[in-house]
Amino acid sequence: MLIVFDVGNTETTIGLFDGETLRADWRIMTAVARTSDEFGVLLRSLLGASGVALDDVNAAAIGSVVPPITDPLARACERYFGVTPLLIDAKAPLPITLQVDEPMSVGADRIINTLAASRLYGRDTICVDLGTATTFDCITADGVFLGGVIMPGVRTSAETLTRRTSKLPATELIAPTRVIGTRTEECIRAGVILGAADAIDGIVRRIKAEWPGREVPMVVATGGLAEALQPWCTSFDRVEPTLTLQGLRLAHALLTAP
Repeated sequence: MLIVFDVGNTETTIGLFDGETLRADWRIMTAVARTSDEFGVLLRSLLGASGVALDDVNAAAIGSVVPPITDPLARACERYFGVTPLLIDAKAPLPITLQVDEPMSVGADRIINTLAASRLYGRDTICVDLGTATTFDCITADGVFLGGVIMPGVRTSAETLTRRTSKLPATELIAPTRVIGTRTEECIRAGVILGAADAIDGIVRRIKAEWPGREVPMVVATGGLAEALQPWCTSFDRVEPTLTLQGLRLAHALLTAP
């Protein structure tokens, strides 16, 4: 089995693949400092809950935008699975093209999404990844990353709002029932959720207006908040919460092919 790690600034998503089938996936907090042994204990627990032993894992891949996490996680894979994980970043010889001014600065998640979208869909795609930041990756059918947009993520915006104001309370990000709130929490939810949805739809509209090809790109949403924003974003053609995990699986298969 293959285990993959998508290490983001807020959350790390873990996927366990049996061939091409995603057997299980989990989300853990990235911000918690862990040693390689602590990662090992955590992974043993997660796998055990799914009826999988450590010995069942024979391959691993890591895509990380948080360098301090990468090393202890890689050492955990070596010690507890007995495998050296593949590190997927801009240096990996993947069949994609980073058509940007500074290709080595492109985050691992955007590289992996480029591979996944081009291989799984075979058409021009705008990948909207809703994490700590909301990123818009512009990807052609033949695997060219054209660039994109980065804006503050939904939770990031909400946390900044409550942290920088003295009387606005921290509020759970749940869908508002209406636009005009009659309680402070309702006002915040409407502003954050609906504001983010309209911003996403607006950015997608502007990207489509600049798209270099004749084909209208498909819009795919992924990331931890993709499903939560789906009812409010009219621009989404499909939602694939595990797109980055699938990209890691594809990257591992391509880089280890004989």
